[in-house]
Amino acid sequence: MVKLKIFEASKWEEKAKTLESSSIVIEANRGNILDENGKKISLSVPSYRIYMDLRAHGLTSAVFNAKIDSLAICLSQFFGDRSASYYRNDLIRARRNGERYHLVHPRKISYIELQEVREFPIFRRGRNSGGFIPQQYDERRLPFGSLAARTIGKLYGDRSKGGMVGLERAYDNVLKGTNGVSTWKRIAGSWIPEEEIPPHDGKNLITTLNIELQDVAEQSLLHQLQLHDAHHGVAILMEVETGAVKAMVNLHRSEPDVYIEDHFNYAVGEAVEPGSTFKLASIIAALEDGEVRLTDSIDTGNGAYRYYDRIMRDSHHGGFGKITVREAFEKSSNIGISKIIFENYRDNPRRFVDRLYSMGLNKPLGLEIKGEGKPVIKYPGDTSWSGVTLPWMSIGYEVKMTPLQILSFYNAVANNGKLVKPMFVKGISQHGKILREFESEVVNPSICSVATLEKVQDLLKGVVERGTATNIRNDVYQIAGKTGTAQIARGISGYQSEEGVQYIASFVGYFPADRPMYSCIVAVNSPSNDVYYGNVVAGSVFREIADRVYALSYEKLPPDEIKPKITEGVFPWSKGGPEDELSVIFDELGFPVQSRKLNTEWVSTLAMEHAVKFRPKPLPGSLVPQVKGMGAKDAVAVLENRGLKVAISGVGRVARQSIEPGTPVKKGQTIVIYLE
Repeated sequence: MVKLKIFEASKWEEKAKTLESSSIVIEANRGNILDENGKKISLSVPSYRIYMDLRAHGLTSAVFNAKIDSLAICLSQFFGDRSASYYRNDLIRARRNGERYHLVHPRKISYIELQEVREFPIFRRGRNSGGFIPQQYDERRLPFGSLAARTIGKLYGDRSKGGMVGLERAYDNVLKGTNGVSTWKRIAGSWIPEEEIPPHDGKNLITTLNIELQDVAEQSLLHQLQLHDAHHGVAILMEVETGAVKAMVNLHRSEPDVYIEDHFNYAVGEAVEPGSTFKLASIIAALEDGEVRLTDSIDTGNGAYRYYDRIMRDSHHGGFGKITVREAFEKSSNIGISKIIFENYRDNPRRFVDRLYSMGLNKPLGLEIKGEGKPVIKYPGDTSWSGVTLPWMSIGYEVKMTPLQILSFYNAVANNGKLVKPMFVKGISQHGKILREFESEVVNPSICSVATLEKVQDLLKGVVERGTATNIRNDVYQIAGKTGTAQIARGISGYQSEEGVQYIASFVGYFPADRPMYSCIVAVNSPSNDVYYGNVVAGSVFREIADRVYALSYEKLPPDEIKPKITEGVFPWSKGGPEDELSVIFDELGFPVQSRKLNTEWVSTLAMEHAVKFRPKPLPGSLVPQVKGMGAKDAVAVLENRGLKVAISGVGRVARQSIEPGTPVKKGQTIVIYLE
């Protein structure tokens, strides 16, 4: 007694407190992750497991025995996996053993299901009298499925460990909030709430991602990966001025024709030899140091050139012969670019590498998303530096960069030399109120001089207009960029593997070229089917993304960007239509029109040398009109106004009609118009 009362008093007092009071953690609701337009792209959905306190004070034997059969039947019907007698025997055994926290069923149920379960016999009496204990769990869901899944990230099973990857991890402290505590005290056998510290919910993360653009990028890349049976691929879309990442796709082949997003963030973490896309850095260095002019000539020979013990080759069979510096870049001549760098820097390679370093190519971007691959730009004197390092480095080998690092460099060229850090989050909000806004961060205010910048911007346009990427050229807007086809190094085995040489096909650039809005990179790893060139495999994906993004962004462009440029002597053809409507359209576009005010309902157009000419198109009311050349909408309107029923076949303009023009109209007669 003396020992218990005096020497161990504090120990047993603490023990008594644990029996007389209980603290329950009230988990805070984790904040949502939103796209730039406020759409939820990651959110917490509550689920529950049902436990039962078989020693609850109010759960007397009379209550338990009277309702246990009914409860067992309800549980059996609800979960549908075991008999009522199983649940009855399980709960009787748990009560006999005095279990205070007995798991009724391992399956988690939804909030709606919880409302049903809490009305079951015994459970409806609550915690003290019925022993009913629902344990809440928050499960993270992505409402848009796999879209941007790796960038958004995910949580560990144990929420206390926070985010594992992506933005969930980078902003875990913002999203998770602060848990609360509810303290209960046992008085006369019943648990009475004594004190409660409320939880503070996590804040919402407003990202720069646009879920519509993400969908565009993912579908475009997925189609090409499946077509070429590639191992994995990356597509990143960035806003030029701010560096805001609008879409970032990382697709990995899990089985034939099946690609998943949630595998690895190749865009951020995979640093590889970029190949020809690195030639932009080489040509900037040579121009900036005054070593070459774009009109200088280079003899590339027959397409093979020896540097010490290694032979460099051009992809063009037979070589390019003597070409200019401009042509060497636009045609992506390995020999041409390497000779520029080797001949001008071989006596002092440090000067070349220092120029690369001054552009920041050797430094990580410092992303908030963890796992950024480290760029590798060798320096003379490194143990791996050799005589062939300089020429091979100039064409994108013996260096390593991630797709996002390469894109950021090209984005700087589009952004008039200003290198900005890629931006994934634009703000933090809570309860509809913006708490904090983020601004873009400038990493390097000027990667090179304005004079050099203007030259390389013109070179990047030339790649698409005249060089290796003419297949993605279009007449609506101009693209500037560079193709890349790099062999994949396989460690000590070099570039050969059991499957032969594997490649990374890439294209990186920006659009529209004369007023850059977006920059984009597409990289496809290990395409098969003997098609691996950057312009075909990656360029086509870039073009598809750019086309759809340009169309979605059309309304945001300044008016002078939307209006077509008038080329002397070239005027548009137009479908026929009402004269007043066509006049408004041509006036808005700034095209001169001849022969206005013809006092006729319908006109056709003729493209003349210096203007567009309107011609009357008579549509007599008693005869079937000529609708050839009209659009479907206009043709239907004209024909139905004459009392005819119209059936349409095909799409496009009217090529022919089933009833000849000039035929007397028969009210209610059906006419078929064929569109092409």
